[in-house]
Amino acid sequence: MIPPGELSDLVKGYLDVDLWRSTGWLTRLHLDEPRVDVRNLSERTRLCKRLMDIAVSFTMLVVLAPLLLVLVVLVKLTSPGPAIFKQTRVGLNLRKQTKNDRRQSQVDLTELDLKSDRRQPGSDRRDESGYGMPFTLYKFRTMTVDAEKNGAQFAVQGDPRVTKLGRFMRKTRLDELPQLWNVLKGEMTLVGPRPERPEFIEGLSKEIPNYINRLGLKPGLTGVAQIVNGYDNNVESFRRKVSLDLMYLQNCCVWNDIKILFKTIRVILTGSGAL
Repeated sequence: MIPPGELSDLVKGYLDVDLWRSTGWLTRLHLDEPRVDVRNLSERTRLCKRLMDIAVSFTMLVVLAPLLLVLVVLVKLTSPGPAIFKQTRVGLNLRKQTKNDRRQSQVDLTELDLKSDRRQPGSDRRDESGYGMPFTLYKFRTMTVDAEKNGAQFAVQGDPRVTKLGRFMRKTRLDELPQLWNVLKGEMTLVGPRPERPEFIEGLSKEIPNYINRLGLKPGLTGVAQIVNGYDNNVESFRRKVSLDLMYLQNCCVWNDIKILFKTIRVILTGSGAL
């Protein structure tokens, strides 16, 4: 059983006992009121997180510079195309939701096509709906340059679009290292919910109630969901991610961030959860 009063109502709707037990290592905070977004964090916590972001990302970029250069060369030598892959993601959302927010309206699962890119030229739905702050995310390219010639789609186990080097980088999470630049710039943080692609976020927010609430924190390089849930490529895995991200929001503190960073090292060494 999940102890009563431990989580906000937003989390209870998704969290099951197995997920609760898998996060037993998290320090549970006893809050007077459930947190809604980053503004509910204390100024001290926000300052400490930002200082840690700057110190760790800058240090890692300097120390890992030779490795980053080697990876750039290897990507260029092993497959045609740019070494760095740029992609628009949706970040922090501080927009106050209304009771009848159309982003939370329910749709039938058959209407949710996660593989199609429904954007129309000249009509960016992000401008209308305000799902969150869009930014450019950087990664080492792990797929062929024509990977999305048929539209945006999730990666799957044994995806033929992934290059041989890309498979290794995805397993070891080396492809995520360029995002240290996003962290240093302040677009991301070391620990937080993973940023989602705008191509998918509208459908997911309709299919999964309160999905938008996970964007109440700045997107992170790693997080509880990445450690426990791994990569997401179906609606159920996204439901689990929502519960884990909202759990992190309720228990966000520097000590938990340190725990998550060390847990991430284990994930990198074992390659667990990779596609």
